[in-house]
Amino acid sequence: MLLAFVPARGGSKGIPRKNLALLAGKPLIQYTLEALGASKYVQHVLLSTDDEEIAEFCARFGVGTHYRRPPNLAGDAAPMIAAVEHALQWYTAEHGKRPDELLLLQPTSPLRTAADIDGAIEQFRESAAQTLVSVHRVAEHPCECVVAHGDTWEYVVTPPPVVAGRQDYLGKYYYINGAVYLARTDTLLRERRFVVPGSTLLYEMPRERGIDVDTPVDLACVAALLGMRH
Repeated sequence: MLLAFVPARGGSKGIPRKNLALLAGKPLIQYTLEALGASKYVQHVLLSTDDEEIAEFCARFGVGTHYRRPPNLAGDAAPMIAAVEHALQWYTAEHGKRPDELLLLQPTSPLRTAADIDGAIEQFRESAAQTLVSVHRVAEHPCECVVAHGDTWEYVVTPPPVVAGRQDYLGKYYYINGAVYLARTDTLLRERRFVVPGSTLLYEMPRERGIDVDTPVDLACVAALLGMRH
């Protein structure tokens, strides 16, 4: 059984009450709830919130809202894995069974679609991987990025000696965008992380659908993309 875990605490620094912030007339979290509702594979959803207003809103979409994240796991410094572990303990005690797979969907990825969710699940189940994370191609190629060391610097990735354009750069470079995390529950509890270097499966999605909303500028960019989509 697959369980979708939606973390939605009430607090936020960059955008006050971010999960309920309006985006094109709808609260930010609604986009994730709608994508979940359109998924072919997701039937069980666990909302993790400490906020009654968020819980009340999500209940309108048929999401179970009995669970509450404790205050000590709802602060800015609280690690996500601790919130996941606590919620899994509650779910197992409440339902008498633990899910085989855990899908984590952050509400801050509003342009992620049901097709992205289902595509990641299908790729994951067709593989022997234990964990999966969504990625998109980097906008700034590492061959054009530098790291400073005092008064000097070096390229993050050394570019070829002669290039006509970016298409001549070798290698595939991706950004972990946080739109989709998926893991076999036993592995997740053992590793205590979704991303295991070298072994986590990468699910590639379009860069524009992987935008993570953290600031008012991000929110404005997503609103503009939604306007172009419509």
